[in-house]
Amino acid sequence: MPRMLDVSDAVRAEIGDEEADRLLAGENAPGSYDCTSCRTPGDSEQERTSTVLFIGEETAVLAFAHASCLPSQVVQVTEEQLQGAVRSITAETGGVQGAPEQAVLGVTSGLVLIAGELHPALVVEPTAPIVRPGGTGVGDDFLPLLIEQGFMPLTQIVSVPPVLHGWSVLLAVGQLHAVLQPGGNGGQPIAWWQAHQPLQVTDGWRAAANKHQQVLMFAAPVGSIGRQPREDLLRDALDKAAANGKLVAAALPLAGT
Repeated sequence: MPRMLDVSDAVRAEIGDEEADRLLAGENAPGSYDCTSCRTPGDSEQERTSTVLFIGEETAVLAFAHASCLPSQVVQVTEEQLQGAVRSITAETGGVQGAPEQAVLGVTSGLVLIAGELHPALVVEPTAPIVRPGGTGVGDDFLPLLIEQGFMPLTQIVSVPPVLHGWSVLLAVGQLHAVLQPGGNGGQPIAWWQAHQPLQVTDGWRAAANKHQQVLMFAAPVGSIGRQPREDLLRDALDKAAANGKLVAAALPLAGT
């Protein structure tokens, strides 16, 4: 059945007419998918869907988004971003390389109460296991990779985690744009995670970020936290992940306002 896909001229130019036509015919396109922008489910048989091609120096990954969230486009990213945040697998169409499944970093903002004071926090959870760049295993290296970068494992949330220098959270005009990590060889910071469109944060979250001039980042493997509708439920999920040894954290300085 043909999918309701949008393939822009830029994406078509990169993947070729033959692959684009197969996508439009529904041969390689997924039915259901997780939107690469808002990270909620979509269905290319029922709603307009954009093809989004992420291109690194050596790798390209085709992802899908609600057309209402993102237009079909080509997005240039660093190879580190692509390899670190995206795990692509062969599509289930007889081993044909087509539309790979991708792991996207889901980011949720919320206020976390520590020692009687509210702190702005970001909770990061991938949508699939993260494999170490160049690795071939089927395990999940998400937390070990972050621990190597300086994030601290937590067994309970009782104090503010240490500041991780060189990393920062970019806010601009009151919206969340990116989490930045140190660039190679002492160069300019690069985006470890970048919002495809700026994420809104609450007035309370922004006020707490401006007060503390830092944001707490918590990270957990896929399936540990989930999308929680309320901050109290989010805190419960964080506490449970910590107790299970599946939580790392750091305090990241605030960049922007």
